[in-house]
Amino acid sequence: MPHATANGIQIEYDTFGDASSPALLLIIGAGGQMIYWEEAFCESLAKRGHFVIRFDNRDAGLSTKFEEAGIPDMMAAMKGEPVSSPYSLEDMADDAVGLLDALGIRKAHICGSSMGGEIAQIISYRYPERVLSLISIMSSTGNPELPRIKPDVLAAVFKPVPDEREAYIEHQVDLWRMLWSRGFPFDEKRLRKVLAEGYDRSYYPQGMIRQSAAVLVHGYQKSAIASIKVPTLVIHGDADPLMPVEGGKETAQLIPGAKLLIIEGMGHDMPRETWQKIIDAISDHTIKKVSIS
Repeated sequence: MPHATANGIQIEYDTFGDASSPALLLIIGAGGQMIYWEEAFCESLAKRGHFVIRFDNRDAGLSTKFEEAGIPDMMAAMKGEPVSSPYSLEDMADDAVGLLDALGIRKAHICGSSMGGEIAQIISYRYPERVLSLISIMSSTGNPELPRIKPDVLAAVFKPVPDEREAYIEHQVDLWRMLWSRGFPFDEKRLRKVLAEGYDRSYYPQGMIRQSAAVLVHGYQKSAIASIKVPTLVIHGDADPLMPVEGGKETAQLIPGAKLLIIEGMGHDMPRETWQKIIDAISDHTIKKVSIS
C-alpha cells in the first residue's frame, strides 16, 4: 500500500474506485487500522460513485509512531486524575487534511467512526472549505453530562494487552463480545480473521493509549460542533456500550440540519448485516450533497 508525507509525518493509505469520483475519506477509531474499514465495505462504497480513501492514523498501523512520547496513565485517568497527551485530535485532523493535500484532493466527504468521528467533526469546523459533507458514525460530542461508559466496559478496554499473538486475539475476542451489537449474531470467525490480520500487520497497543488520551484531553467542544455548517449525517447504534447513543443524538442536535440514523441493535461495531443500510444512507447523503465548486 502507498504512503504519503502529511503534516510532517508518514501516513499509510489505500484507495478504491475512480479518482475522478467525489472523494470519501474514511477515518478509523482509536487503536484501529485502516484495514478495519474492510475491503468489501470500501469496494461497495466505491461502486456507489465514491473515490474511497482509507488510511492509518498516526500511531497506528503503518503510519508514523510516537514511541518517544511514552505511555499516558489511563488507569489514573479513569479515576479522574489529569492526563496529558503528546498530540491532539486537532493534530490528527491536520494529518487527514494533509493526506488530502498530498493526493491533490481539494474537497472530500469526511466519514469517521468513534474517535474518527470526532476527528471528522474537527475537520468540518476547522476546514469547512475542504468538506463536501460530514458522516459521523458511533461517535460523540465529549459532553461529560451524557451517559458514561460503564466501568466494567472501560476497564476491559484499557486492560493490559498480551504480546503473544494467540493470547492477544483471545483478549480482543473477549473485549469485542462486550462491544458487539446485541441485535446481530456475534461473528467470531470474521472477527478472529480481522484481528489476526491486524496483529500481523502492526501490533502496537501503545498507540491506542496515546490516541485515547488525545480524546480525553479534547473534551467537550460544544460551540465548535454547533458551528458546523456542512451537510451532516449521524449514524449510531442504540445498543452501543462504549459510545452510548445519546452521544450520536446530541451530535445531530448540535449541528444545524443534521440527519440522524439510529440502527436498532447495533453496538460499537458494524456487523455485515448493517452494511447495506449504512452504505445506502451514506450514498444517499453524499449523492444529494455533492458540490465540487
